[in-house]
Amino acid sequence: MAEKRRYTQRKRAAGREETRERIVEATMQLHEEVGPRATTISAIAQRAGVQRLTVYRHFPDETAVFAACTSRWLELHPPPDPAEWAASEAGVAHVRATLRAFYRYYRATQRMWRAAHRDASEVPALQAPMAAFRDHLRQVSEDLHEHLGATEDPRLAITLQHGLAFTTWASLEAQGLDDAVMAELVVAWLEGLTG
Repeated sequence: MAEKRRYTQRKRAAGREETRERIVEATMQLHEEVGPRATTISAIAQRAGVQRLTVYRHFPDETAVFAACTSRWLELHPPPDPAEWAASEAGVAHVRATLRAFYRYYRATQRMWRAAHRDASEVPALQAPMAAFRDHLRQVSEDLHEHLGATEDPRLAITLQHGLAFTTWASLEAQGLDDAVMAELVVAWLEGLTG
């Protein structure tokens, strides 16, 4: 009898986890399609095929469901890690490789980034994840700064941060530039500062 109870409990736990995953997946889809601002708990429930109360059983509020969505989306779409090519590329070549990798990443994930940037100021649940990503980009830009010889010119750090930003990529993409050309443009900005 105890074995049957354990089997039932495991089955129930698996069902709860499956429902939770459907809710997170529905949230990710809606964020890409209509944006976080227009994503309601009712819409999430409908997309996941559950009741609103079920969403709240798994997530106490919008912030919790958005945090789970962000975490899962970043697992599926991790940003580039410049450490992967740091040993093979140095100086400007490392910066160029990093910019190209981020620009390819932005191109592949632009629907979510466009929606997140558009809605972040109006959706409190998005502000912490967006700040965390900006911090990540700041750390990447500091690493790139070191690869360029760590000059003290503050304009170099500002240019690196600007070059890594999604909004910069989106602005240059709207001008019809491809990722390689964008990276070369930012490298030219940097070379103008470093001589």
